[in-house]
Amino acid sequence: MELKYFSPSSVSTSEVVHIGRIHSTFLSNFRHKFGLRFSTHSNCRRRLFLRTNDASDNTYLSNKAVISSVSPDNFAAETSPYIFSGINGSSLSLYSRNLRVLDAFDDEYGGVLIDPDRLSTNPSVFAPMLRFSLSHWKKMGKKGIWLKLPLEQSDLVPIAVKEGFQYHHAEPGYLMLTYWIPEGPCMLPANASHQVGVGGFVINDNNEVLVVQEKHCSAATLGLWKMPTGFILEAEEIYTGAVREVKEETGVDTEFIEVIAFRHAHNVAFEKSDLFFICMLRPLSSRIIVDEQEIEAAKWMPLVEFVKQPLIQEDSMFKKIIDIFIARLGKRYCGLATHQMVSKFDGRPSSLYYNVSHNEGINCIGN
Repeated sequence: MELKYFSPSSVSTSEVVHIGRIHSTFLSNFRHKFGLRFSTHSNCRRRLFLRTNDASDNTYLSNKAVISSVSPDNFAAETSPYIFSGINGSSLSLYSRNLRVLDAFDDEYGGVLIDPDRLSTNPSVFAPMLRFSLSHWKKMGKKGIWLKLPLEQSDLVPIAVKEGFQYHHAEPGYLMLTYWIPEGPCMLPANASHQVGVGGFVINDNNEVLVVQEKHCSAATLGLWKMPTGFILEAEEIYTGAVREVKEETGVDTEFIEVIAFRHAHNVAFEKSDLFFICMLRPLSSRIIVDEQEIEAAKWMPLVEFVKQPLIQEDSMFKKIIDIFIARLGKRYCGLATHQMVSKFDGRPSSLYYNVSHNEGINCIGN
């Protein structure tokens, strides 16, 4: 058997035959050996053209096109003529380096979002395709490249990093990496910079505050009776998060009234900033069912006793929050109620927090 090369330009139209007319045994062997798919439609962009000579002991193959990933303009490949020597396709050797642009979508900022569902699971295939794609996107004048790698394809991460990708953020099921093509500072948006927490201030008709003691707390807050607190979940509203946290920790159902204050702090956890919203809630039930995983104890505590706690009196921020809460109870202060609105900019419903009050005195209009 012999490997031969030929120039694609030397092949005449009469010598080119469609793949569908080649012997089925040859196609079957070729497909199973290399995992290629063939099309019998001449207008398909993924095609292979073959030429057979009269001796029928050599089959010449040249890859003429590779499917584009983004648009017909991105239609690109490294091609060279290949020959398969053998009889009836019994022995085949592929000497090729066929590359195509990774499947992706253009974003509205001149960047590219690589399709994570169409990535090769083979690192040896992914590496040259990624390198080729970056070269192609540079020529196309693209800017930011986003590469989302699912957890099951984490073995592709070192390849992407080697090509210059940087970590952007991670979630339980994937890692997001980015690549900035233009010279100069990267203009891609940074990862989320804040975590968002909520606290629920719940007071009943007996002037008792719903308080908890946490099982896991710092030495500075050991023994402190405090309001139920927690973090907002992804795609959760501030007011619904406050209601949920109170329910989870104490079993008490509540209704959101207002945000009475919020705190902004930095370098709180993993160098992230922290937004903490203190919400005033109205109790809809009174029976307490403690969350035994997080809460040591919970109870209804007279407001006077709650305020007199040494840790409250000694901490200027805690004390100020209590002062604001008492002022709200006396209608000398208005918090921020939630109002559902839709903006024409994006057409999406949003929660806008603001207060509404009468001019004479402060009689808050809200829930």
